[in-house]
Amino acid sequence: MRKKRKLIVRVFFALVLAGSAAFLGLSATAGAAGDSSVDQRTIAGDYSGTTVITAHGDTEKSKLLVYGPDGGVQYVNSTYDRYFDVDPEPGTKNTVTYTAAMHVYGAPCQAGEKCSYSVIEQLNLTTGETNVLYKQYRPNIHNSRWHDADRIDEDRWVVADIAFDRVFIVNTTTGIVEWSWNAQNHFDMKTGNPYPEDWTHINDVEVTEGGQIMISVRNQDRIVFLDQKTGVVEDRTLGEEDNYSVLYEQHNPDYIDAERGGPAVLVADSHNNRIVEFQRSNGRWMQTWEWTDAEMQWPRDADRLPDGNTLISDSSGNRVLELGPDGDVLWSVTVDTPYEAEKLGTGDESAGGQTAQALGLPSKTTDGTAAESQSSGRPLTLQFLLFVRNLLPALAVNAVLYVLPTWVHFAELAVIGGLGLVVLSWAYLEYRWSRFSLRFGRPVRLDRGD
Repeated sequence: MRKKRKLIVRVFFALVLAGSAAFLGLSATAGAAGDSSVDQRTIAGDYSGTTVITAHGDTEKSKLLVYGPDGGVQYVNSTYDRYFDVDPEPGTKNTVTYTAAMHVYGAPCQAGEKCSYSVIEQLNLTTGETNVLYKQYRPNIHNSRWHDADRIDEDRWVVADIAFDRVFIVNTTTGIVEWSWNAQNHFDMKTGNPYPEDWTHINDVEVTEGGQIMISVRNQDRIVFLDQKTGVVEDRTLGEEDNYSVLYEQHNPDYIDAERGGPAVLVADSHNNRIVEFQRSNGRWMQTWEWTDAEMQWPRDADRLPDGNTLISDSSGNRVLELGPDGDVLWSVTVDTPYEAEKLGTGDESAGGQTAQALGLPSKTTDGTAAESQSSGRPLTLQFLLFVRNLLPALAVNAVLYVLPTWVHFAELAVIGGLGLVVLSWAYLEYRWSRFSLRFGRPVRLDRGD
């Protein structure tokens, strides 16, 4: 009877291992088949419905992609190691500007060492021609690259400078920095990451009405508004460090002005694995909309489009998707670690869209907290995965997913973790059933029992 029980347990473990290995193998195969690598081409004619996406996983997966209305890839640019912000150029149909970076070696760097080359570059998608508007060689330190730059006028750009914890305005014609603000003027050094390495991680910048500049100070969990003369506008700050019920290391906030139902901010609340919108009312920021689903993992961009749809870049979910006004997914494409997406012809980021409150958009979540929940009727396996995901620290989960192959989503990560537990449990049982014993001492001994 005892041998039969052991056989049943061994068969059970073997089946679990085989099933898990098959699941991971299928996921890896599907991930390889979904790779967006194609030969570089240019767009011919129609730009309507064209979506431009920047992606930066590992170096080989970093690229700028253009998807046509039929969902096919029309153009790929993989010149740089990393691509970040991308914006349509005002007054053009097929021209975009992006921030990008790559490692360089030798003469341009101090003492001939390795350094980082950051650019604001313009790209004509019809001809494939590029034009560097502004460039700098940066120290080779962690997160030294520009993640965002926003055009002010024909010559001037405002840049989010992660390396030096500042925001600056540069005239790209003269190369002169005309204004700058440093986070040390406002934030305590004890906040955020340990100073000086990646202290604030200022990852987004946008010019709003009256010339105020909205910035995302990621490591302080805040969105801050700057007056160019007086600095931080204290009563407009959105978020509070370590108050993750509001924001948790956010990316790419978009400002929606009063003419379109605001003031409001639509933001990718990255480590909360959701897209969220806040409305300004009676001097306070109030959450008015939220969207997530079971697949969402570390989103880093969301744009409200003129038709009421919302375009989302889900980085560790490895997809770009568009929501209809009812919150349903209209389409999605698989992209390795997307950072930002823009639909040409709809304006810069959320410039052409209205607020969720003005549109009456319903919130959708996976945990039953919002009025329109997606959790009911889900398979028990999926509900269990969501339960486990919500128990684990989001920062750690997203960090692990970022370094793993892009075909690994949370479901695959959970299976890998479960696989490890199964192997350890089986090994422990086999040891207990064996005639060997492990004795700790000097030296450690493995003894065979009688």
